[in-house]
Amino acid sequence: MTGPTPQQIRAAVAAALGEDLALGDVTTRALFPARLPARATIVAHGPITLAGVAVARQVFTEVDASLKVVRSLPDGAAARSGSIVMVIEGDGRSLLAAERAALNFLQHLSGIASLTSRFCAAVKGYRTRILDTRKTTPGLRVLEKWAVCLGGGFNHRQSLGDGILIKDNHLALLRSQGIGVAQACRSARERVPHGMRVIVEAQTPAQVRDALAGEADVILLDNMTAPMVRDAVGLIKGRALVEVSGGVTLETVRDMAAAGADFISIGALTHSAPAANLSLDIAPRRRSARAPHPHGRAH
Repeated sequence: MTGPTPQQIRAAVAAALGEDLALGDVTTRALFPARLPARATIVAHGPITLAGVAVARQVFTEVDASLKVVRSLPDGAAARSGSIVMVIEGDGRSLLAAERAALNFLQHLSGIASLTSRFCAAVKGYRTRILDTRKTTPGLRVLEKWAVCLGGGFNHRQSLGDGILIKDNHLALLRSQGIGVAQACRSARERVPHGMRVIVEAQTPAQVRDALAGEADVILLDNMTAPMVRDAVGLIKGRALVEVSGGVTLETVRDMAAAGADFISIGALTHSAPAANLSLDIAPRRRSARAPHPHGRAH
């Protein structure tokens, strides 16, 4: 994934600010009737992988085009505890209005990137790729999947139109029509564009064999233990790629990679990543006194 387009970032920011500023910032308006020069500093409290810096920039710009980001770390950077992530200068009233939306994006997306990075580190040394799923926050899929990539992971399907994934509920409906796994794979391949992968979910060795008979490209081993995955990999013998999914944690992911998984898809990357610990502090900014001209009064 190359990252969200400027249009996608603007749309996400517009939605966030529509929630927060539809009626304006009444507290700030009541307390500060006049412009107040200030500086905001965003700091990381703990080691994190940054994601959402570009989105936070857009928040500040959208709230007040005169706000200036004077320094920032890039998206994808590994920030240490105490690292200054971003410094923004301008009207303190605008900084107050933008604070929560900017932090919400940074904390949420950096949380996803950081958790993904931990999963990727856990399988280092194996060929296994860590994938996300479609278990994303409605309206934020593009940003969340971008954060997964910044953390070193890879995207599964962006939408239902990106690939064939025959899951348990598809198979349940097909069984009612007398259609099994192998026939489902063959039928799907005949009806989709050439080159599109056919992925089929398998929960038992029998379903694995049926998927092989249907010439599935990828067999998704669902909710299996590492020994069960190892047995299934031995049964598949390289005739299909192996994806593992369902309940994989940081404690079990390396065992799954060692068992022979080509891919491990993890919904928790996007639906359960804890927010990264970041804070934004605002302080008044005073103009420095003008230094005297070296040759007397300037003309």
